[in-house]
Amino acid sequence: MNLSINQLNKATIYSTLSVLLLIVAVLSVKWGALEISSKEIFHALANWNSSVQLSLNERIFLEIRLPRAVLTIFTGAALALGGVMMQGLFLNPIVEPGLIGTSSGAAFGAALYFTLGAFIPTFIEGWSLPIAACIGGAFATFLVYFLAQNKSKKHTSTLSILLIGIAVNALFLSGVGFLSYIARDPQARSITFWNLGTLSGANWHSVIIVAVSTISCGWIGLYFSKQLNALLLGETEASNLGVNVKQLKIKLLVVNVILIAVATAFTGVIAFVGLVVPHLLRILKGSDNRYLIIGSALMGALLLSLADLLARLLLAPAELPIGIVTTIVGAPIFIYLLRKNEYLF
Repeated sequence: MNLSINQLNKATIYSTLSVLLLIVAVLSVKWGALEISSKEIFHALANWNSSVQLSLNERIFLEIRLPRAVLTIFTGAALALGGVMMQGLFLNPIVEPGLIGTSSGAAFGAALYFTLGAFIPTFIEGWSLPIAACIGGAFATFLVYFLAQNKSKKHTSTLSILLIGIAVNALFLSGVGFLSYIARDPQARSITFWNLGTLSGANWHSVIIVAVSTISCGWIGLYFSKQLNALLLGETEASNLGVNVKQLKIKLLVVNVILIAVATAFTGVIAFVGLVVPHLLRILKGSDNRYLIIGSALMGALLLSLADLLARLLLAPAELPIGIVTTIVGAPIFIYLLRKNEYLF
């Protein structure tokens, strides 16, 4: 019996993505510049909190590989969730979370930290980079929303937000370029590397923060999924169905800021995940946002985990910035989808 790809049920998609994610995650903790055996992995997990002396490979697994793999999963999920929510909110299939200023603002905040880090108080030194990035992302996003408000009509149109977002993005990216220009060589290299994305600084503290942010915002997005589905009919029709469109915009913009700013704060700027994942899922099953939110979390985690594995293996023992890998893979996929015209709501 022939079964078209659009007839795949949600359970099949979810289970397939989950199995693939588990396989890639296992490979991610095993492979790299140094290969760790399954025996070493099981021994390290069995003696995680015990007084048993662990080997170097086992310590690398527990302290570097495992937190990195888990952080990659939650970061990929966060970026994809942000993409689904923003595309649903703006009724525009080419919107990504960073288009409303979050990513560029976070990049500017990080660049300020790298350039002016000597002035950061010592008691927050360990958290100064993520704090600076979060503040920058939040400031840029709410600047976009404030500038896009139409006081005479007492509302904020999605088109205004997108156009203002493009301008604010350009403004903050020019600020990043200026800071890179005036920075000393080590600082400029740090700015460049962070803006290309990196998961090399993963630790259990960052894992916990990104995990809490992603899970809580994912549940909130799922709660608003029915309202996003109503918005597919248009703002007027959604209002007639009882949706407060203005409040929905504000709430989902706040959720997007938390998702993207927190993830970006610990990993740098990672492009195309939030743009490509929703398109691929729409091809598989359609535009129901309840399905897209769950599926995007799984597929985003899978794609970023795969990209991280490639980033560590392609030039091993050196490591490619993960943003380069996601762009090289994501840009052709996105162009193909646009050419096929498969992305429409």
